[in-house]
Amino acid sequence: MPALWFSALALLLCRCWPGWPWCRLSVLVLGLLPAVVQAQSQAQATKEQLAFRFIKPGQRKIRMPFEFQRNLIIVQAHLNGQGPYNFLLDSGVGISLITDPALIEPLKLRRGVNYNVMGAGQEKPLEAFFSDSVNVTMPGIVAPTLSFLVLSSDVLNLSGYVGIPVHGILGYDVFNSFVVQVEPTAAQLWFHAPGTFEPPRGRRWTQMPLDIEGRKSYLNVSVSITDSLSLPLKLVLDTGAGHALSLETSSDSRMRVPAQRLRAQLGRGLSGAINGYLGRVRSMQLGRYRLNSPLTSFPDADNGALRAEVPRNGNIGFELLKRFEVIIDYTHNTLWLRPNALFRDPFEHDMCGLELLASGPDYRRYFVLRLEPNSPAAASGVQPDDELMSINLIPVRGMSLTQISRIFHSGDGKTLFLLLERNGQLVSALIRLKRQI
Repeated sequence: MPALWFSALALLLCRCWPGWPWCRLSVLVLGLLPAVVQAQSQAQATKEQLAFRFIKPGQRKIRMPFEFQRNLIIVQAHLNGQGPYNFLLDSGVGISLITDPALIEPLKLRRGVNYNVMGAGQEKPLEAFFSDSVNVTMPGIVAPTLSFLVLSSDVLNLSGYVGIPVHGILGYDVFNSFVVQVEPTAAQLWFHAPGTFEPPRGRRWTQMPLDIEGRKSYLNVSVSITDSLSLPLKLVLDTGAGHALSLETSSDSRMRVPAQRLRAQLGRGLSGAINGYLGRVRSMQLGRYRLNSPLTSFPDADNGALRAEVPRNGNIGFELLKRFEVIIDYTHNTLWLRPNALFRDPFEHDMCGLELLASGPDYRRYFVLRLEPNSPAAASGVQPDDELMSINLIPVRGMSLTQISRIFHSGDGKTLFLLLERNGQLVSALIRLKRQI
């Protein structure tokens, strides 16, 4: 068994998130080693032989609805005639993943080379195997022989963090096969045939060049770190990252964590926390659009997840991208953006300090996973493992994690009355939300 260290198969599970949603689930698969990329390229499509195609010959485009949960684009797919299964659509992933090992037997997945996967904070590597020739069908499109990296254990528990069943991640092969148009406010995708795609028209559209390296896309943008310091930065375009912006201070000696900051657990690796700071940069420029005071993650420099094969300064996540209608065109190395109704929404951090994990057969039971130190939730007496029963006397069984998180980000100074179950007894907590950054 090759002992390959993926210098970050780090699916960072962020604690809480702002306005509606910020830092939910950030899915990063960074720096796959050359041996894996080589194996993938041998079994998978290239730009000349695309992995996905339209089912109907001559089709020019199709529309596909998606579920928008905790800032994640979730699509349904059938694999080897079974399903449907839920997959995250993530431009930050170079190789598609099956994270739920319960699919191995019903899909009759063919086992290829075994790997040891090492993530940030991981002491013992996780076993995974390469499986090729998986038939993937989504509404109107098909990949007859897609390859996956299959995890042997569902250590990431994506379903618990998203609040619905999640079975894996689809990445580069989708974006390389089509021009992908994302309409966040309508929760719909358009897949365009690259050969017949016509660039959008209208003065509100802005165009930016994309660099495709190592099966990921990169933007070169100007970020004003302070009033007096603006830097040209190379950032991963990451539709699977829930934060707005993440910057790695170790990538440029001129970059500093701002003085006004909040120490936080930014996410989780395969095992172990990803720690760092939350702060704000002055602004960043995307084409002709400037976004002011975006909430920014600054991971600690010693996090293993920061090691990547392609040098870069950080990544742009969907908390920022959701403010635009987005067209990602790998064929012509172009990103198109047009502001939508969310464009002027403020960038906010969680004002409660409570991280929930969904459980139960329908993922509608919510347990306190952790509390942010010195947060309103911690001060109110909420404890880890408490089960949240109601908010302001409204039962949470009828709410999604996205809806609950909206409430936790609903306004500085707002008071919430929580009813929780602890060791078989009901307890209450009065929480006054507070903007901390």
